[in-house]
Amino acid sequence: MTNLEARPQEQVCVAGPEPAAVELIEPRDVPLGGPRAMTVRRTLPSRQRSLVGPFCFADHYGPDDIAVSGGMDVAPHPHTGLQTVTWLFEGQVLHRDALGSVQTIEPGQLNLMTAGNGICHSEEGTLRRFPDQGRLHGVQLWTALPDAHRAGERAFEHVADVPSVEVDGARVRVFMGSLGGVRSPARAYSPLVAAQLDLPAGARVRLPVDPTFEHGLLLDSGDLSVAGTTVPPAWLAYLAPGRDEIVLEAGDTPVRAVLMGGAPFEEEVLMWWNFVGRTHEEVVAARAQWQAAVAGDPEGVARFGRVTGYDGAPLPAPELPQVRLRPRSRLEEPRSR
Repeated sequence: MTNLEARPQEQVCVAGPEPAAVELIEPRDVPLGGPRAMTVRRTLPSRQRSLVGPFCFADHYGPDDIAVSGGMDVAPHPHTGLQTVTWLFEGQVLHRDALGSVQTIEPGQLNLMTAGNGICHSEEGTLRRFPDQGRLHGVQLWTALPDAHRAGERAFEHVADVPSVEVDGARVRVFMGSLGGVRSPARAYSPLVAAQLDLPAGARVRLPVDPTFEHGLLLDSGDLSVAGTTVPPAWLAYLAPGRDEIVLEAGDTPVRAVLMGGAPFEEEVLMWWNFVGRTHEEVVAARAQWQAAVAGDPEGVARFGRVTGYDGAPLPAPELPQVRLRPRSRLEEPRSR
């Protein structure tokens, strides 16, 4: 998935102060494309917090009637310095990338793309592509790659059957990292975890977690209390390191949520549009090379590659801001300088 904001801000993502209690992060609505676009709810990055472990981006969408919205149709676009983590609750999405990967993802499966120094891909979840599809519903997360790996080779992997475990009556499907004694086969470059949690109504679950990790719980549906704090639907509940378990309580309806987290990411991360780098100059160079790739220039294509089979032109990059933005903590807005 891409960030289609017309004026994306540079964001310097740094580890922030640790709150004493559960911190609630409100989502903001972002349209994914043109006038009939589906809308995603974004909780990372936010004004409050830009990272949860290495997770630097979280979009939550649906349940979306694609006959009304048009569904997901994201033309080829670039990424650098990150992994895209795609997880569905309903529907299907077709992924194509510059490696030649052509992979449909369905609920319970994982699509994981490692951008390294540069890659491009497209994503389609439309009636034209899937005539029998009714609704589209899921999340896409990004992880920032650590400095030692962020300029490495691009890669793609599809996990058709992720491991699961039952904890206090809840089903836990682990699609990244390890939890509850099971481990995902997906490659990770930082200590992390991502899992879908399904709690029956009225359940009380004591979920064992790594105390060195910080965690975020994104509520998809149901009534959920996290460590005694009620979480509104589509909000993200943040928990600082230091807990060896998270107590989850479901209300009168079953709960579906996504857990993400990891060791606090100590490297400074600069995000703009679909690029994750470290400096303003890196982002400027990546944008210029993507624009060159869109125009067919061999140097740009060498970095990002081409997507074949998508019916349409690649997405051009937005205009860069006319100012440099000062680094920010998780508790303050970016300011120009």
